[in-house]
Amino acid sequence: MAASRRAQVLRLYRALLRESQGFTAYGYRTYAVRRIRDAFRENKSVKDSAEVETLVNKAKTNLEMIRRQVTIGQLYSTEKLVIEGPQNV
Repeated sequence: MAASRRAQVLRLYRALLRESQGFTAYGYRTYAVRRIRDAFRENKSVKDSAEVETLVNKAKTNLEMIRRQVTIGQLYSTEKLVIEGPQNV
């Protein structure tokens, strides 16, 4: 059972990272990736089942929020920053 919980958490982690790559704004994208990685590193030693469940539910809520924000961000796209590399026009 612990292996299935671990697999679920890893799938959630990958989904969060994948969805955060959808941000069109460089600042939002890098902030989201950094925040996701930091949160998972911070909580990697949590063993209590109830606390893990709470954290998983919070991550699922955040995933839905990221999906909504990415959709809204795509409606109002901006030009890429110099730091993001050349534009493919």
